[in-house]
Amino acid sequence: MSGVIAWLSHCSVAGVPLTADVLGQFFQFETLVSVFLNGLAKASLYIMIATGLTLIFGLMGVLNFAHGSLTMIGAYLGGAVLTAVVASGTGDLARFVLFFGAVVVVFGTLTVFGGLLEITLIRPLYDRPPIYQILLTFGVTLVLDELARIVVTFYGLQPISDWQAALGTKPDILTRSVTVGSVSVRGLALFEIVFGVVTVLAIHAFLTRTRYGLIVRAGSDDSEMVSALGIDVRRVFTVVFALGVGVAGVAGTLLLWDPNWGASVPLATETLLPAFVVVIVGGLGTFRGTVAAGVLVGLVDSTMTWWFQNAIQFTGLPEMMVFLVLIVTLIVRPQGLFGLAEVGGH
Repeated sequence: MSGVIAWLSHCSVAGVPLTADVLGQFFQFETLVSVFLNGLAKASLYIMIATGLTLIFGLMGVLNFAHGSLTMIGAYLGGAVLTAVVASGTGDLARFVLFFGAVVVVFGTLTVFGGLLEITLIRPLYDRPPIYQILLTFGVTLVLDELARIVVTFYGLQPISDWQAALGTKPDILTRSVTVGSVSVRGLALFEIVFGVVTVLAIHAFLTRTRYGLIVRAGSDDSEMVSALGIDVRRVFTVVFALGVGVAGVAGTLLLWDPNWGASVPLATETLLPAFVVVIVGGLGTFRGTVAAGVLVGLVDSTMTWWFQNAIQFTGLPEMMVFLVLIVTLIVRPQGLFGLAEVGGH
């Protein structure tokens, strides 16, 4: 055993000794704060991506496989608005204002589109087995992805690579790091954290402080009783589906400024997988679980990213660890952190 320890003390991966020096570097205050803030930034993105999926499944019991494609369309639509109104001389403050204007446009457009999608395609399948809804939404995502590919190719954009013109509309302050004391944090990470917190608080207030939010939560538990009280549950379904699609579009608008995501056709798949991971880990249909799972997955992703960038040069492993969280959750608590045995409005 002493020989093995002595051998490990002289080993290194990517030039970093596998000794207490690595642990010492990780547990430095600056490193922990940086990892924590980056984890919260990733958590904000994961929560934004998964919230729309949670709202739709929590009340309606519909697993929307087109969720990633709708997020991708939100990114392209937000990018189109920003590239049309942002010039090279536009100041940072004006860019922030225009960004939130683009968020409003994307949210409104995709909310209307989501309502039409629910009325025309989803509603006729409520009384059918779930496999019909899964196949339908999967077919919708194929159609939307191909339409997006045709459109961006027609306008001379590379559908596989990120839309650089949209990335260029980001304020300069978000491209720099902000130093607080001895801790350096990306300006974009702080913006994502603030944006995510405001979104979570707004959705929580809608679900808990408004009459319509009360109807939504009641319909999630017992849609038949809500219908017996004289409430048009089908209209509630339409509104919730529309809001879920709108939130997905807002998430895409936020992602188009992040160089790790960007606006591209593959963004549909890149967002769908972590969305399902967060929703399943948190518990299907529970917003509280989505928030908790998003924070957990974000912190795990940030921590593993640091280790695999500073100790082991293997960039694919952080994403694998996110799915390991899913596997462990399914083994230990199959219903998720805050999930119930049965959810969905029908």
